[in-house]
Amino acid sequence: MLSEKAKSLIEKLNMEYPAVAVKMLFERPAEVEHYAGKKQAFCQYVHEAQTSGKKFYISKDDDDCYGKLAMGMIDKPPVTASGQAGYDFGCYGTPAACGQLYQKLPILEPHTVNYVEFCPVPLCDFDPELLVFVAGFPASDIIMRATSWISGDLWESKSSPVLSCAWMYAYPVISGKVNHITTGFYHGLKRRKTYPEGLRMISIPFQKIDEFTAALDRMDWTLIAFRDDEQSKAALAEKMQHWQEMAAACGSTVDLHEERPEQAGGASE
Repeated sequence: MLSEKAKSLIEKLNMEYPAVAVKMLFERPAEVEHYAGKKQAFCQYVHEAQTSGKKFYISKDDDDCYGKLAMGMIDKPPVTASGQAGYDFGCYGTPAACGQLYQKLPILEPHTVNYVEFCPVPLCDFDPELLVFVAGFPASDIIMRATSWISGDLWESKSSPVLSCAWMYAYPVISGKVNHITTGFYHGLKRRKTYPEGLRMISIPFQKIDEFTAALDRMDWTLIAFRDDEQSKAALAEKMQHWQEMAAACGSTVDLHEERPEQAGGASE
């Protein structure tokens, strides 16, 4: 269960698009409404939860695109899996190039997911498979740092021009890795105008949620080098002096220096 503390920390990110918890289910969820609006693409249901503030579930019959393929709800349709659609859209130079995508596409175990629940984080009363964020700065910077602050995991972005849903909603669950993409690069999201261009979509799988929320609670959201108060500047200068003392003790140096007034506005490390 997503804790109240985790919900509170996420709410403090103050994002235009609230975070969404996603749950994949074999059985129909109890006491949750079936989405009754216009049939949409899978990615649009995340947006629907963000803008409506309601939790709901969908089945494969509600998906107007291929999120249901990434969820393993349907088998690969032969014509699109041949690469023809991606080629005709102009996303690939040949059907063979697009066909490579379907050889490598992350898909949840076929026919084990029959329903998908979407829920704004404040309403979440279950253990989510995913937390999905759509954010600009500074929230996206804080979120990404929190995904690696404890583990030291490298940031990776894995995706493809089409079927970005597979990389955002299936790949993280399968791999246990956080994934992130930028809106505006992906065919379905862009064609449907789901989000403005240039936002960061970040998907955090259940394997990383506890670590992520612990980092949000413990780490500095604004790093010391980016704080303007005199106390922070003095503390950073003290830390930097300690680096030099450490280096001198082993006959070395540290070529990282506090920015001097004449350097203000220029590049700094």
